[in-house]
Formats: sequence, structure tokens, C-alpha cells
Amino acid sequence: MASKLRKLRESGAALPKPAEPDQSTNWQQRFTDYIRSECHLAENTVMAYGRDLRRLQQWAAGRPLPKLKLADLSEYIAVLQQQKLAATSISRIIVATRVFFKYLQLEGVIQDNPSELLHTQTVWQRIPKAITPAAVDVFLTAPCRVDTYWERDRALLELLYATGCRVSEVSNLLLANVHLDEGYCLVEGKGSKQRMVPIGTSAKAAVKEYLQTLRPQLVDSRPADECPWLLLSRTGRRLRREAIWELVKRYALRAEIDPNVSPHTLRHSFATHMLSGGADLRQIQELLGHASIQTTQIYTSVDSSRLKRVHRQFHPRA
Repeated sequence: MASKLRKLRESGAALPKPAEPDQSTNWQQRFTDYIRSECHLAENTVMAYGRDLRRLQQWAAGRPLPKLKLADLSEYIAVLQQQKLAATSISRIIVATRVFFKYLQLEGVIQDNPSELLHTQTVWQRIPKAITPAAVDVFLTAPCRVDTYWERDRALLELLYATGCRVSEVSNLLLANVHLDEGYCLVEGKGSKQRMVPIGTSAKAAVKEYLQTLRPQLVDSRPADECPWLLLSRTGRRLRREAIWELVKRYALRAEIDPNVSPHTLRHSFATHMLSGGADLRQIQELLGHASIQTTQIYTSVDSSRLKRVHRQFHPRA
């Protein structure tokens, strides 16, 4: 959107004259349709931006959003800060607001974009939490035969740690994209970007057992095209992100490890343990599906054991 506006300015062409805002226009619906169909943003991002815009509409209390000025938006951000929202949440809301007002510019509804002068919140860099390899071993074996769907749950936990995938990526993983004989799976990440992720020996064994024993029961007599996902719920549908979070919490409690463990903790642990084992940062970036190496670099400050080992090995007075 910004590039389209820039080209119009550079060409000397006049920007579309602002139309009179229609109070009955459902801006939230039109905006989400636009970012989904034309910007091709990930569905989770579309949903988050939609929630942020609904929050803004609620605060505006009936005032047409296209008529909001910089002072109004600044007051709105101040209210969010008073409500003690996290800096990361406020930053995303500001980004969603900017994208929305750029959309209004492209539609010719407004000429000047007041959101361009909003300052993004300062976000402190948080060090990811990781659990130790010994704790991981206990955690991955927490699902046992007393659990109704223990084969699926063990395959789930093994996949999360073995691949370092996001919870949404594991939830949406298709059976057709899992190649156990070759030892990899094709994962669709943010922005619908697909990447190849290796599957380790333990994860392959857990997934094979699940495919041979439990999954046929969950599929039952349904056509294959109705159950394309690898991990299924008891009704044969996709195992949702929320259900995965609940399962991870349940087995963390049983394994008596940090109760704050989440699916993302296993992703952090994957990256931290890979780095400690000597993996290159670029390789970890590729496996995690990070668009920028800067996102991956945070793991260099997580585990100092590798640096200590290198220091002992090469420093003459170590």
C-alpha cells in the first residue's frame, strides 16, 4: 500500500480526492477483506488486526473512523497505556491502525494519514525461556497409556520439539506433507511461506505409532479429504491451537516442570539446544522460518554454555 502511494506521489499524479465518509460503511469488514484478499496476510494477522480495529471502533463510540485526527488517535493510545496493555500489544495496535488509515487513503476516503505520526511503543527484548534437555526427555514421555489419545499427544509433543515449529504450523500440518521415510515435513509458516523441516528419529517413531494405531480410529469412515491434517481431534477435525496449548499445559504439570511451559517454549528450547550443540545461526533461522536473522540472534544470549566451552578450549589462561 505504501509503495502504491509513493508511486502516485513520484509520478506527480494527484492522490484521489477524499470522499465524504459514510457512517453506515462497515469499515472493519471491508478492511479485513482487503488485507486478506489483496495483501495476502496470514489469517492470524487478519484476525488480530480485525480485533484491533473493533477495539478502536468501540473506543470511538460512534464517531466515524475516517474522521479521527492525530489528537484522537494519540488519546486512544494513551487510554491503552492507562489500561496497562503490554507494549507489544500496543505496538501491534498502532501498526494495525496505520495499515487501516493507509487503506482509507487508497480508497480515496481520506487524503492525509494522521496515524503516520503515531510513535511505536518501545519493546524490551525478552530472553526466551527454554527447558533443559533432561526436562524435555521427561516431558515428551508424559503422555502414557492411561490417556485416551496418548499416541497422538506424544506425537504432538515430539513434533513440537523436533521441528521447532509454531503451534499454528503443527495444527495446520497436512498428512500429505509429512514424509517419514525421507525424514522431513513441509510446513506452511507466516505469509504462507513453505519450508522443509527435518524430523528426528524419536519424532518419526512417535508419529508412525500414532498413524498406525490411533489416527485410523479418529478418521473412522470419513472420506480422506475431510481429514487432511496430521493431528486430529476426537471428532476427526483439525487439532486446534487452543487444544494444543491445553495439552502442553497438562503434560507439563504431570512432568512437574515449569507450569508456564507453552508450545512456544518447546520452539525456544529447540533453537537454544541447537545453538548449544554447535548449529549455525543461519541454519537455525531457516529451520525456524524467521524472515530476519535479527529475530534469531536473540538465542545467542540465551545459553552461555557454548561460549564458556569455547573459552576454556582456546583461551591460554582459561
